[in-house]
Formats: sequence, structure tokens, C-alpha cells
Amino acid sequence: MNHNNPLFPFSAILLDMDGVLFHGMNPIDGAIDFMHSIEHIPHVFITNNPIRLPESMADKMAEIGFKRPDERLIITSGEATAAWLAQQKPKFSFFAIGAGGLHKSLQKYGYEDQDKADYVVVGEGEGLDYSSLTTGINLIIKQGAQLICTNPDTSVDAFYRGKRAILPGAGALVAPFITATGKQPITIGKPKPLLYEIALQELQVQANTCLMIGDRPDTDIIGAQQLGIQTALVRTGRFTPGEQLPDNMPAPDWDVENLIQLKKSLGL
Repeated sequence: MNHNNPLFPFSAILLDMDGVLFHGMNPIDGAIDFMHSIEHIPHVFITNNPIRLPESMADKMAEIGFKRPDERLIITSGEATAAWLAQQKPKFSFFAIGAGGLHKSLQKYGYEDQDKADYVVVGEGEGLDYSSLTTGINLIIKQGAQLICTNPDTSVDAFYRGKRAILPGAGALVAPFITATGKQPITIGKPKPLLYEIALQELQVQANTCLMIGDRPDTDIIGAQQLGIQTALVRTGRFTPGEQLPDNMPAPDWDVENLIQLKKSLGL
């Protein structure tokens, strides 16, 4: 497939990962074939998941059967958060709650300081307990630290202890800090525009020439639509085939059961 094919209406593709390409360590049916079919079309992966670094995400994809993508084309909410904070204050200090990948992303630009942090950053994964909540609250109230949330997802589809489960997302984990401090966080991930804007800059294309493929109308779809990006919803994540979307969620340009159907719809 050549991306100059006049039958294909887009110059580039943005893809979510969890729920679109894989569940945990299991590729979703048709996903590997779909990625092969768009191999020569410019594309970038954008994910609200801050748990892994891009290189770790690329290794995971290779491990489960995909061709290993260029890690520079994987944009996580953790990486976007770190880059944005560095723009606000070079060599910033932070106190982070979340998995190791988030800490490593932030360490690329700043340093950890639980006594005088500029930012309290809440991501996903283990790390929130009474001690970390207390530390973060005091940094915000007493030290004036800014509360940051990597993404607004209140829950995420994932695997936990070997079983598929719904886990708390950053939007849920940041809630105790909001309640205790009365402060609202600055939120970075989808549906906020930053991840999309980084992707468009990387691809050097205009928003109206792109297609965003995601499994969540409340983040993937609405965020892309706000920037003028066309959208495709696959029903392999939170919403199953035939399940009615909530009234307040936007209708995508394509609403398909899976990537197999989308491939046919797009003529790939």
C-alpha cells in the first residue's frame, strides 16, 4: 500500500494502542495485519498510558508479534507531560505518583524532590497510598506545588493478576488530591490537544488530512474532532459491537467492530 494512493483519503494516521491494537500482552484480532497494511502510510501512536516508556512500548509490540515500531513515533501521556513541564520550567522538580515509566519520563527533564517539588504529578499504576497522598497534599497546600494529571481517564481496560480487568486511571487517582486541596489539576492527555499536536508536528501534516483510530469516544474521538481530525471508533475496547454510546459522546466518522472492518471500509 502506497500512501500516495488516491483511493486512500488520508495523508497520515494516528492510533491509540490499548484496546485498539492489544489487550495486555494479547494482540487484538486483525491488528497485526492492519499495521502491516499501513506500514507505508505515515502514522504515529498516541496513548494516554504513562506507565511504560516509548522504547518499552515498542519492545512490547515486538514481543507480541507486531513489527517493532520506531519508538520516536510512540507518544505517551507521560512523555508529553514531561515535555510540557520542561517548557513551563526547565529543570523542574517533581513528586510523582504512578508507575516507574512515569518517573523515568519526568527524570529526562527534571528531578524528584518530595520536600520542595514544583509539581505533584499523578499518573497511572501503583503508588498511591496514605503516605504519598499526604506528601502530595502538603506539597500543594504548604509549598504551592502545581497539581498535574497525565490524563483524565477515570478507568482503563487492562490486565491485573493475569485477568482482564478495569483499573483506576489517572483521573480517578488524582481525585483524592482535588478533594483534599480544593485545587484542580492541569491535565495533559487526550482529549486535551497536546498529544495530537505533538503527533501532527512529528508527522508534519495538517489535522484535516489525518485519521484518528481509537476505542474511547470520550478521549480518542472527541479530542481528535476538536482539532478537525477525522475519527474511527473500533469496538474492541470499552464499547462492544452494538453497544449504544452515551448520549453526550460524539459520533465518529467510522464506527466499526474492529480493525478488520476498518481496513475494508478504508480500502486498505
